[in-house]
Amino acid sequence: MTDHQFGPFGITTGLDSSAESIAAARAAEELGYPAIWLSGGPLPGLQTITDLVGATTAIKFVSGILAVVKYSAADVSTTYAELEASAPGRFTVGLGGAHGAKPIATLNAYLDELDVPVERRVLAALGPRMLKLAADRSAGAYPFLTSAAYSAEARKVLGPDKLLAVSHLVVLETDADRARAIARDTINFFPRIPGYAASLKRQGFSESDLSELPDHMVDSLAAWGSPADIKSKLTEHLDAGANHVAVNVITGVTGPQPIEQWRALAPALLG
Repeated sequence: MTDHQFGPFGITTGLDSSAESIAAARAAEELGYPAIWLSGGPLPGLQTITDLVGATTAIKFVSGILAVVKYSAADVSTTYAELEASAPGRFTVGLGGAHGAKPIATLNAYLDELDVPVERRVLAALGPRMLKLAADRSAGAYPFLTSAAYSAEARKVLGPDKLLAVSHLVVLETDADRARAIARDTINFFPRIPGYAASLKRQGFSESDLSELPDHMVDSLAAWGSPADIKSKLTEHLDAGANHVAVNVITGVTGPQPIEQWRALAPALLG
């Protein structure tokens, strides 16, 4: 199985071109994380990706994700080509955001126009049809809000040689009630989105689970506890067939990048 040299653990976070974000990217690199999967609403912009690559020396960046309804295939192809010339191997194009009645057709048409090698693009995939498209037309899949059992099923669809990189919520908190409350606050939004609701139901969660977010559901979708506890939980994905887990640290506080949490986790995840 390919791992794109991402290693077993990376980071999911939202960054922009600000001095704070540049400092966070450099801190992640200094800590030894091999990759940052960029997230966060309308981000990452193409200029942000260029700025982050230019401000660091080795860490890899993956757009997680560029919405195909917002960024043209031509512009993404140009950004990829420019970065590949100046910093080869450090940018992988993560794509998704094809909503509407025919998302598969939308992505297929976009990929027809995209001038990026298959091995350097991944798709944000959840359902079996999108996973199959990821296997056929990209290096692999980048799902979010999934359990280790999902990783085992996704591996069957992707086959043995494709990348499966999962973004998993992490709360560095040993108090169970507080950790689960922080996780619930983030998870709560997603069952309202049809694609995520369908994915969660395919994973075996009931309609009442989606509205109540019981402990067993939170514990499947978010790793919490000590660094050792968190590594043990995340390793379940790797044991089930994932190549890489992008650690999405949430703290219950909006604003600063969780650099201290990355630092606390690094000896367990990267040692």
